[in-house]
Amino acid sequence: MRALDVDPIHGTRRTFRALCDAMSRPGTVHQTPTVPADYAVTATLVDHEVTFHSSDEELTAALAGQGRLEAADPSEADVVHAGRSPSWDVRDLNRGSLVEPSAGATVIYRVNELAATPEKDLTAVTVSGPGVDGTTTFGVGLPAAELDALADVQSDYPRGIDAIFTSADRVAALPRSVSLRVADGEYVPENGGDH
Repeated sequence: MRALDVDPIHGTRRTFRALCDAMSRPGTVHQTPTVPADYAVTATLVDHEVTFHSSDEELTAALAGQGRLEAADPSEADVVHAGRSPSWDVRDLNRGSLVEPSAGATVIYRVNELAATPEKDLTAVTVSGPGVDGTTTFGVGLPAAELDALADVQSDYPRGIDAIFTSADRVAALPRSVSLRVADGEYVPENGGDH
């Protein structure tokens, strides 16, 4: 989608590959070809058959201009785009059903920072489940309360949502099949030093 500075062929193909890697290896960080990554992810996932919610006017206008915007309320949308402090509660998004768990929503968060390892000023999230060898921990620039709410949503497997985190040209994902635990308190490096 050129309106979002996303190459509609090569950019979406490379973004799709990064998304596949992120979803198959939850809690790992991958690079996208376009900045901001949330626009590349949205352009890759959203078409005229997918309902979408976002408060980002540039994003919704670009999708509408391409005939790809089927707007919906957050609680009913297939794909929901969010900034750092969404105006809706992630626990109210569609989690699918026991019969159709794949009908659960996908939420795309735009965060200030995303790191393969926990860092100061980022919330540490420990992930376990399919695609994770034991556990893995990464850092995400979202408030712990938002990630705690996401953990609540993911505790009802097979129902749940797929969460995608984006920052600049990076992406990480937590599919509904994984469990996550948010670190209590501020992250302290193992060596006790400052980051």
